[in-house]
Amino acid sequence: MIKYKRILLKLSGESLMGKEGYGIDPDMLNEYASQIKELSQAGAQVAIVIGGGNIFRGLKGVGSGFDRVKGDQMGMLATVINSLALQSALTNIQIESIVYTAVRMEPVGELYNRDKVVKNLVKGKVTILSGGTGNPFFTTDTASALRAVEIGADIILKGTRVDGVYTADPEKDKTATKFESISFDEVINRQLNVMDLTAFTMCRENKLPIYVFDMNKVGNLLKVVKGEKIGTLVSK
Repeated sequence: MIKYKRILLKLSGESLMGKEGYGIDPDMLNEYASQIKELSQAGAQVAIVIGGGNIFRGLKGVGSGFDRVKGDQMGMLATVINSLALQSALTNIQIESIVYTAVRMEPVGELYNRDKVVKNLVKGKVTILSGGTGNPFFTTDTASALRAVEIGADIILKGTRVDGVYTADPEKDKTATKFESISFDEVINRQLNVMDLTAFTMCRENKLPIYVFDMNKVGNLLKVVKGEKIGTLVSK
């Protein structure tokens, strides 16, 4: 029934804003939780990494005078807030989940441990991996690539507000055309913005495919895992 058994779902923090413009839109949060529930009930093992840009973005903080290390640490904490919100939404619809943090902060969440995460994935629990890599100067894109490789994910599903990878930004260039599939090398040669270079290189070196799709269209997440071609597959 499903094409991918173990997936790493990467969500942007900005997507949680919905129509609010800042913070967390409850309707968007609950919609995402419902889609994740469908995925889990279909038999997929689901790990999730969420960004924190709806609350605080480290690089933007630097532009406002924040120290880069402190700004990135604030961004890591923002991802924990988003992760706790998603866990709460999943609990409300009877889906068991566990929040792991990249740095120790019990009782907010468990300290990330690869073996524990894998064991809980096998048990059918949704695992939410927060706090980035735990280090400054690394994005949540890099964190998602790192965690996906560590847990042996079949694929990274990158949920965005765009339905795939285009020759140019479709929101700015109406002539941009969409790729159904594209190689890692071609993405680099064309300088297409799929993930940051560190994350992208890690995926390429570990032959870990990335699927870019529109997460905001209800039902798309399950369609992707079933193998329907609704976005763009980036692979070797």
